[in-house]
Amino acid sequence: MHIHTLIIGAGPGGLACARLLARQGIQTLVLERKKVIGSKVCAGGITWSGLISRVPQNLAEKSFPEQHICTPWQKVCIQEKVPIIATVNRKKLGQHMAGQAMEAGATLRTGVAVRKILDGAVLVQDKNDTTQEKITFDYLVGADGSSSLVRRFLGLKSKQLGIGINYQVPGEVAKMEWHLNNHLFGNGYAWIFPHTDTVSIGAYADRRTMNPGRLKKSLLKWARMQGFNLDKQSARAEYINYDFQGWKFGRTFLVGDAAGLASGLTGEGIYPAIISGEHVAQAIINPNHSSETMAALIRNHDKHSRLVALSGKSGFLNSILAELVTLGLRSGMIKFNKLEMAV
Repeated sequence: MHIHTLIIGAGPGGLACARLLARQGIQTLVLERKKVIGSKVCAGGITWSGLISRVPQNLAEKSFPEQHICTPWQKVCIQEKVPIIATVNRKKLGQHMAGQAMEAGATLRTGVAVRKILDGAVLVQDKNDTTQEKITFDYLVGADGSSSLVRRFLGLKSKQLGIGINYQVPGEVAKMEWHLNNHLFGNGYAWIFPHTDTVSIGAYADRRTMNPGRLKKSLLKWARMQGFNLDKQSARAEYINYDFQGWKFGRTFLVGDAAGLASGLTGEGIYPAIISGEHVAQAIINPNHSSETMAALIRNHDKHSRLVALSGKSGFLNSILAELVTLGLRSGMIKFNKLEMAV
C-alpha cells in the first residue's frame, strides 16, 4: 500500500495536519496505536486566547475568567472580562477533530502499532492480527507524542522532559487553582481544574528537578491538605517533551510533543500541537510556506525553556521567581496570557 502522506499519531497535532491535507485533496492516512482516539494524560485546560478560534465553544466543559494562584507567601485571584482558560474533555476533543479529518477525506486507522520505520516505508501491525503490513509513503509526519518512534528514527534524543501526573476524580469544585511550592513541586506546580462532573487534580515538574516518585508523593500530600484523598484513586502519568530540535527533516516532519514543542514551563501541549500540525500540512502543500504564528510559537517555546532552566538552578532562586511572577500577576504588571504558548 502506498500513501502520499502518512501521519503517525491521532492526537490534536496529527488530526489538525490530516484535516488540512485532506481538504486539499492529498491522500492522507493517520495511524493510531490506541483503539479509541482522544484519551491522554492531561489536565484538559485550553487557553482561551490560543484555542477558542480552533475549538468549538460547545466542547468547553467549564470556562474561567478567574484564576487562583497560591504560593507559600501569596494567594492571588486574577480576573479578566473574558475567560482565561476553559477545560475540555480530551476524548471529546479527539473525537471531534477525528470527525473533521475524516469529513475532509483523511483515512484513520486505530488499534494499529507501527513496528518499524524504514526509509520511505513503515511496517505496521493491527492489534487484532499477527501479520505485518508494509506501507510506503511520500511524506511522513510524526505526531506520536513524547516517546515518538519517528523522532527516534531521526536520531533525535529527548533530554528536556517534564513529568505530568493526573487524577481525574468525581466531584465538583468552583475554582480553577494553580499552586506553586518549590519544596513540593520543584520548579513546577500543582493544579485543580474543574470539569463538568469531575475534577482534574495533578502536578507538573521538570524531570531535572523532580523525579516521578517524589512528585507523586508530594502530590498526594498536597492533595490531602486541599481536602482530596487520592489514595484509592488511579493516577495516570506521562513525560512531556519540550526538547525542540526542529520540525522539518527532508520529507519527514515532527509536530507537537514529538517535536518537543510542549511548554517546559507549564506543560501546555494542545495549542502547540495544533499550530505545528497545521503548519506542517501547509509546508507539505506548499514547500515555500512560512508562518509567523509558527515562528512566534517557537519564540515562546524558547522563552519558556529558558525560564525553566533559570528556575531550575536552585530551589531558592525558583522560590523567589515564583513569588515575583505571582506578585506581577497580582499587580497587573504581568498579564496571564504572557505565560501562555499562544501568540
